[in-house]
Amino acid sequence: MFEFSGTLQIQSVDLLNSRNSENRQSHHTDEFECDELIVRRGQPFQICVTTQRPFNPKSDQFCIFLHLGELFAANSQPITVPFVKEFDEGGWGCQVAEESGQNVILWVNTSAQAAVGKYQLSVRSGAGTYDDSKLKVYILFNPWCRMDAVFMDNEAWRQEYVLNEIGRIYYGTEHQIGERSWNYGQFDKGVLDAVLYILDRGGISPASRGDPITVTRVISAMVNSMDDNGVVAGSWSGEYADGVNPVAWVGSVDILLRYHQTGTPVKYGQCWVFAAVTTTVIRCLGIPGRTITNFASAHDTDGNLTFDVYFDENMKPLEDKNSDSVWNYHCWNDCWMTRPDLPSGYSGWQAIDATPQETSNGIYCCGPSPVLAVKNGLVNIKYDTPFIFAEVNSDKVFYQRMANGKFKQVHVEERAVGHCISTKAVGSNAREDITYLYKHPEGN
Repeated sequence: MFEFSGTLQIQSVDLLNSRNSENRQSHHTDEFECDELIVRRGQPFQICVTTQRPFNPKSDQFCIFLHLGELFAANSQPITVPFVKEFDEGGWGCQVAEESGQNVILWVNTSAQAAVGKYQLSVRSGAGTYDDSKLKVYILFNPWCRMDAVFMDNEAWRQEYVLNEIGRIYYGTEHQIGERSWNYGQFDKGVLDAVLYILDRGGISPASRGDPITVTRVISAMVNSMDDNGVVAGSWSGEYADGVNPVAWVGSVDILLRYHQTGTPVKYGQCWVFAAVTTTVIRCLGIPGRTITNFASAHDTDGNLTFDVYFDENMKPLEDKNSDSVWNYHCWNDCWMTRPDLPSGYSGWQAIDATPQETSNGIYCCGPSPVLAVKNGLVNIKYDTPFIFAEVNSDKVFYQRMANGKFKQVHVEERAVGHCISTKAVGSNAREDITYLYKHPEGN
């Protein structure tokens, strides 16, 4: 017979965190090149608590505390994970899975709305709280959990848009589409810490770190260096002697590790670099995402939803008025989430764009904008839907200056922009044309 005398003292806690552990495999985090415990929210994981005497299920209990990162340690309370008889699906709780002598296996369930980040874990028993600085737990978004805002009900898509580390990015013109391979490397050593560092630099509060809408909007701001010393400094000058030519990058890992190490923007990037790094960041966090290329992509500088070209009386272009432009191609991202902040029907793919073009509420960021809202021209739907709509669907309008100084519309070209919108296909290296998701057929 065991003696259940005295209060229960904890001798050690094992997070069962090796890459080949059941925890890491069941949470689809075994590809991360580190031995910390990395879990996805809304899904239970196991820890082993060793005590100085056998556990008495009739009188002993444990309570687990999770504290989000060093950044907020001074001004936030830890999350209390209570001992429960039954899990509330999608809620916090812990319970005994099995007991064997002085070893107790606990199930720990995290909220499906938990803030993503790096937590410090501690365990309380009747004799006090067991703390160890090595008890770190990373909690990520969970596209496998139905109660998570990023839930994606398609395993092939999850394999592609969350777990695939190698991508294809398209460039050139609609008539001559080229492709480059890209190593997203979201599971490489050091990348997860670099990504969480970006969220810290972006100043996302603990209350907002569970919301993919806020998180992706901040990522679109932080991946470029404009106004916040973000990850990548853009340059289209052709002069790259003090950095790396944008075409020389073949993956995101070096960029993210350099940024984490130095805290200063990495030189240099252009649209596909911004988009590829964004794909790495969102996939690393567990948000399904993909890199998009739009051929003949308009840049609407004045927000009037058209691409305007002005001529003088002799049909000579007026360069001082022609600020709108069309790029041969432009890259941005789709990310997958629900949109409880909008009327029903706008969940699913959302467009974000980390290339600094125009400010949004005073900051160089763009999105998330529901792709369906872009397709239907619903420019009152947040965020930045008018700008993205203009990129893919604006008319090219020609104006001629008259003798009285006023301008007359002389021609409209309806099919000038938004062609062959492309992304890597699911499960293969083929190009998938997704123009139909962003646009109705021209003229309809």
